[in-house]
Amino acid sequence: MAMIPSFFGNRRSSSFFDPFSLHVWDPFKDFPLPSSLNTQNSFVNARIDWKETPEAHVFKADLPGLKKEQVKVEIEEDRVLQISGERNVEKEDKNDTWHRVERSSGKFTRRFRLPDNVKMDQVKASMENGVLTVTVPKVEVKKPDVKAIEISG
Repeated sequence: MAMIPSFFGNRRSSSFFDPFSLHVWDPFKDFPLPSSLNTQNSFVNARIDWKETPEAHVFKADLPGLKKEQVKVEIEEDRVLQISGERNVEKEDKNDTWHRVERSSGKFTRRFRLPDNVKMDQVKASMENGVLTVTVPKVEVKKPDVKAIEISG
């Protein structure tokens, strides 16, 4: 047992698994990944909800920390709604020591094919408290005129 304390330097080491700590051991933290594989640099997790109400299709996107100038909402002719944007990487100071980087940065794009019943020329978008809301009104469905036919006989 005398070897164990000297091996660990008589202290708990955060580089080994400790089931009671909140620290998560990352076996790859010292291995640099190529930028094409580094998922920290891509903001692909733009979470978007899509609901349909009797009047419209409503999309809500959580985009914390983004300003409306950093987000683009577009409708293509073939009824495709595209929401895209970019969150820039925070500037690094050579004197700073980063302990954890979990906030994502980079570009994101989400595309949704809209159904036939939308008014593409009346789409509205607003952004408040980091939540983008896109409202796509629906075409009013006319109920067919029903004419009663008298039955003779």
